[in-house]
This record gives sequence, structure tokens and C-alpha cells, in this order.
Amino acid sequence: MEIDIWSLLSDVVLLLSACLVMGGVFSRLGQSPLVGYLLAGMFLGGPGSLHLVKSEHEIEAIAELGVSLLLFSLGLEFSISRLRKLGPVPLVGGVLQVVLTLLAAAGIAYLFGYGSGEATAIGAMVALSSTAVVLRTLLERHELETPYGSNALGVLLIQDIAVVPLAILISLLAGGDDTGSVMTNIGRVLAVASGLIIGLYLLLNVVAYYALSALELARNRELTILLSAVTGLGSAWAAHKAGISPALGAFVAGMFLGSSPYATQVRADISPLRVLLLTLFFGSAGMIADPVWIVQNALMLFIAVAVLLTLKFVIITLIFLCFRNLLQTSLATAVCLSQVGEFAFVLGRIAGDAGVITEATLNLFVSVTIVSLFLSPFLVAKANRIARWILKLFPKAIIASSRTSPHEIPHPDVLIVGFGPAGQIAGRAAVERNLVTTVIDINRSNIRKAGQLGMYGQVGDASQFDVLEHSHIGSVKVVVITLPNVRSTIAISDIIRQLAPQAHIIVRSRYQRDTDEILSSGADIVFGDELEVGQQIGNHLCDWISSYQRKQNPDVMPPAIE
Repeated sequence: MEIDIWSLLSDVVLLLSACLVMGGVFSRLGQSPLVGYLLAGMFLGGPGSLHLVKSEHEIEAIAELGVSLLLFSLGLEFSISRLRKLGPVPLVGGVLQVVLTLLAAAGIAYLFGYGSGEATAIGAMVALSSTAVVLRTLLERHELETPYGSNALGVLLIQDIAVVPLAILISLLAGGDDTGSVMTNIGRVLAVASGLIIGLYLLLNVVAYYALSALELARNRELTILLSAVTGLGSAWAAHKAGISPALGAFVAGMFLGSSPYATQVRADISPLRVLLLTLFFGSAGMIADPVWIVQNALMLFIAVAVLLTLKFVIITLIFLCFRNLLQTSLATAVCLSQVGEFAFVLGRIAGDAGVITEATLNLFVSVTIVSLFLSPFLVAKANRIARWILKLFPKAIIASSRTSPHEIPHPDVLIVGFGPAGQIAGRAAVERNLVTTVIDINRSNIRKAGQLGMYGQVGDASQFDVLEHSHIGSVKVVVITLPNVRSTIAISDIIRQLAPQAHIIVRSRYQRDTDEILSSGADIVFGDELEVGQQIGNHLCDWISSYQRKQNPDVMPPAIE
């Protein structure tokens, strides 16, 4: 059947235009643009839509390349050193989260009558959270450096890496549920994957490296763009011809190319193409969902969303409690990661193409994922507040989580909230002057460091009345708040002013624009990172200019620089 290229182009432009408008609207509302892309596809094409986009299958085929480039990018980012920097807790926690969520969700699906293969695919889809939504929201709110933000980052990184083995798992299920078919499929996939890995390794690390070096790749931007396209799309094509997922072939190619000196430039070059194709992918994924079906089955859909959110929330909370995180940190981490993420579309498409799940199941979980993504920005933005609300239901848990020292904390002269680099400098100055100093931090490693420096440490959230009262806030002379999050800083400053009106409150602020709001909350003085850094840069600049002028005109006295 001949493809009408102009009709296809018209549909692509229409879908991209709708994604542009809807993505912008949802971004303005504080939502992820992905939700706008999905809704644009839902209403333009597919069942129950306006049927303005006719070339659904052709757009889906083009959008598959977006998935391949996404996995190619993940391969470029794959680095053992990057994993080590996050520490063992979020990484091991991430592995446990993926495995336990998959097993739990698959078990529930099996109890509801799904076959073992389909239930496993459902568990794989549910196990992953939304990297795009969670990281964007945490970055915008400057909460990525918080303990629950660090936990979320580590788990999301593991989930991104887990896409590949989960996709392989789904491919293995394509042969059927019986043991013989699965084992045959395992042998086939392993044989093909091994050949592809060896071939790509030789091509990218031997042939291409020396050939491109001879072509002076580093000095020709056009050649790096061609390298990106040939490697990413070519490896996807090779994997497809070999009978395995194109996304897996692209990931392997990206992983090998990621160790080359061209990795940074390749990442930059494929970014625009990846954004374009991924937008088409999410638009085409939205076409699977039926808005009429969603309205007719709204109750069942929201029950399914509530069950899945609760399931992931409980599992993640228990995992991080086992790693001796504070209850509030564990709860906040779980709230951030409880949604079903965009990779559910990737795995769902692979499972649907392989015949592992039915079209009805794919439609249900695409709808669940859309609703889940719609709720995600609200949940992530309010994660810490939701965790505090839950803690209020369990007052004993608050007391237990705020008293980690076996000895009674003495009445301090100085209280430091947040023991990062700025807090440590302030703490050392206080100890050198023989002032009794107490540190409150939600991170246990920082509390251990405070103890080593001769200070008293208390693990807890200083925005809780019980935590501050236990630290004898009423006798404190000076409070130093060095938290990176301005909302937490303002809340703590306001509480301290109520509990200890005599205390002199010193606050470190990351941005100068927040100074007035912090002062109005009760702080006595604010030191802004931007102002302090700017002054240091200005002083250095003046010194350098004076030195430069003396060298140029040694007999002339340089003018004073104010």
C-alpha cells in the first residue's frame, strides 16, 4: 500500500502543533509537558477521538525511533562512576524497588485473572516511575539535594537502567507461557544479543574510532551529527533485523559509544532529534487511550490508579526504612516515586508488539499512566508536606524518629539547622569558642560528622515542633539555618521565632530574591550565596586588574577601583 507522504506530513505537523500548544499549557500550569503530549494524541487520533489524525500507524512507526534514541541516550549516560557517587543506599534501594514492585504488581494482576506472561509485563510497566516529571519538579523546587531528593535520583537512575533488562524479560515472554517456549526464546535472544554486542564493540571501538580519527571528527560538527544518526538509528535497525527489540540495540550502541572521546558531542547532537521523535512517541501513545472509555470507566480507572500508587508507596517506604532512613524521609521519597512513569509506554509498546499483552490491557495501563502522570507534579511538589501530614497520624513515630542519641542533649548555646559545608564552617567557629553546639540535620552521615567535630547531633526535621523542643530551643542564643530549600527555611525560622523569641537567627540563602521573605519570617540577618560569591568575584577582579595595570605601566599608579 502506497503511503501518501503529504498526508502523513500534514498529520505529523498537526500532531506536533497540538503537542506544542498542550505541552505549553500544561507546563504553564506546573504540569509536565508529557501530559500535554499524551492528551493531544488522545483527542486527535485513535478510538473516541476527533479523528483529525489519520496516519496513526505510520506515526507510530516513526515514533519507535524516538524510543530507540531515548535508550541510545541512556546508554551514553551509563557510567559506573556516576552510580558510585550516589552511594549504596539509593542504588540498592532502587534494585529492590524494581524487583519487589514487579513481583507485587504481577501477583495482584495474576489474582485478577491475567495470565502469568501478561501479569509479568504489567508488573514491569508498573515498576518504573517518571524520571522526567520527578527530576524536573525537584530541580524547579531546589529539592534535589535533600535526602529524599537524593534517594529519588538514585532510584530513578536504577529504573532507567532497568528498562533494558525489563524489555529483554518481556521479549522472552513472547514465546508463550510454557517452559519450553521460554527457554527457546531465551537461547535465541542471548545468541542474537551476543552477536550484536560483539559486532557493535568491534565496529565502534576499532573500525569507527580509527576511521573517524583520520577524518578529524573533532573538528567537523557535521561528522559528529552523522555519527550520532548512523550509530543510534543504525543499531536500532540492526537489532530489528536480528529479531530483538530495536531499543535494546540502540542502548548497547550508546553504552559502547559512551566510553569514546566523542560521547559528549554525540549527546548534544542527538538531543534535538530525540526531542522531536519522543514528542511524536508520546503523542502516538496518547492515541491508544480512548477518552470515551476513560469517562465510562472512570471509577475503575481511579481505583486502579489508587491501588498502584498505594502499592508503590508502601514498598518504597519500607525499603528506605530498612536502610535506616528517617520515617519522614522514607515517606517523602515514596510519595515522589509512587507514580507510573513514561517508560510504561515503552515497555507497553514492546509487550503489545510481541503479543504478550492484549490491546485492552495496553489501553487500560496507558490510561492509568496518563492519570498517574497528571497527578505526579502535585505529589512531588507536596512530598515533604504529605510526609509530615502522615507523621501527624503517628505521633509516636515522630518522637522515635527525632531522638537518635542515647544521651540527653544538653542546653546549647548555638543551634545549627543543616550541616552542609556552610553549617560545618559555622559549627567549627562555635566550637573553637567553647560554645555548646547542637546540629539538627535529616541526614545521618552529617550528624556523625558533627559528633566527630565535637558537637551534639540530632537526626530530625527542624520544621517539627517536637524536634525543636527536644533540642532545648528555649535556651538557645543563636540559630544558624543553612538549608538549600527556601520554603523549609522560612517555615523553620517562623517556628523558632515563636518558640525562642530571644534567639538571634542567622540564615544562609541561595538566592538574593528570597532575602526579604526570609527576613519577614523572623530571621535577623540573611547571607546570600549570590551576594557573597559576587563580592568575592568582584574583589578578585579588582586585584587582577590592579596587578595587570602595574605590569603594563610599572611607573604609573593605577586608579582606585571602587
